[in-house]
Amino acid sequence: MNAHTLEGGFQDPSIDAAKAFRAIMDAMAHPGRVYTVIGAEPPLPVSKAAGVCLLTLCDHETPIYLAASHDKPATREWIAFHTGAPIAPLEESQFALGTWSSLLPLKPYSIGTPQYPDQSATLIVELPALQTHGATLRGPGIETSVQFNVPDINELQCNHRHYPMGLDFIFTAGSDVAAIPRSTEVQ
Repeated sequence: MNAHTLEGGFQDPSIDAAKAFRAIMDAMAHPGRVYTVIGAEPPLPVSKAAGVCLLTLCDHETPIYLAASHDKPATREWIAFHTGAPIAPLEESQFALGTWSSLLPLKPYSIGTPQYPDQSATLIVELPALQTHGATLRGPGIETSVQFNVPDINELQCNHRHYPMGLDFIFTAGSDVAAIPRSTEVQ
């Protein structure tokens, strides 16, 4: 295990995790709104925001799938040390991390069941930047509509058709995070 594996976690875990959890939940509650999160220094190619999401949302009971873009020994070691989350095959994951293209196709991820829609996967998607222009988002948490740069409108529209089942998406870039839950309509 290298020294960087032991570094990069929250400095004050209870305070940092609480602040991060609030920002991530606010992002889910207000789709397309960008929030800045701090506190993690994961190994590359994982962004600071994605690292914060992993530290906050994952533990030894939440299997994570690492797409090819992020499946590196340093990433695996960092996740294991700081969260204890097991690395799992795509079909068994509760969380997935990677670039949009490396996470495709979306069909194999769990979208939950009619009885248990909460048993779906959440994809942490690394983008070059989060921008408030592009597709139009509507739905819960959005007063009228907002604009957000999504990587693929068609895939997100297809995902929304499964509602109340479907995937939830957390988008990260640098220290920024935004979300599009399955309840959000994308046009």
